[in-house]
Amino acid sequence: MSMLTPPGMGGKYRITGSKYPRMRRPRNRRRIVLAAVTAVAALGLAGWGTAQLIDVFSGDGGKSTTVAGHRPGCEPSPSTSPVTAKALPRPGQITVNVYNATTRGGLAKTTADELEKRGFVIGKVGNAPETYDKKVPGTGILLGAPTASDSALTVLGTQLKGAAPKTDTRKSKDVDLIIGTAFKALNVQKDADQALAVLSAPAKPSAACGDDGGEEHDKEPRDKEHRTAQR
Repeated sequence: MSMLTPPGMGGKYRITGSKYPRMRRPRNRRRIVLAAVTAVAALGLAGWGTAQLIDVFSGDGGKSTTVAGHRPGCEPSPSTSPVTAKALPRPGQITVNVYNATTRGGLAKTTADELEKRGFVIGKVGNAPETYDKKVPGTGILLGAPTASDSALTVLGTQLKGAAPKTDTRKSKDVDLIIGTAFKALNVQKDADQALAVLSAPAKPSAACGDDGGEEHDKEPRDKEHRTAQR
């Protein structure tokens, strides 16, 4: 075997010149790469086709994202809009006259002292007028001008459970707390404060349509994740 014979040729070919012949690399690697690329492309097309079929049969056509307020059969209504609560007066802005309509002595004074501790301004304290004296069977009556029915009387009502609100012809802003026969004590201050906080908070909109809309809104991102996983 000549020294110019390339290794591995085993003497089958003899080189007579001064140069080696050009050796070609095996083509197996190219075939493997080509086959892999073809397989990936086929899988991608299959995944895309599957996703399109899912959209067709689900009936949304890829347009499942909607706004809750504009979904068919779920039009916005006043009940679904945030309602701003009316600004209620603070206890320090309310003058309360405390009257005792029972036969128990000292109730007006002790009740007035407790209301003053809770921030209310105390006006007159004493026995109830003849119109109400010994004629209030419940826990009490909250009395004030018509304009106080949804303001001062509402705030005062958080202090005494069961008190009946009423209005009269007065023009002043002060209100009356007339203690009745069933009165035992004012509400616990913690409970009264909590009730007042609830009254001052804005009403929450109904979630009947909002929840469904949220599910529809989140559907498209989930479909995208599903498509990505298939690819």
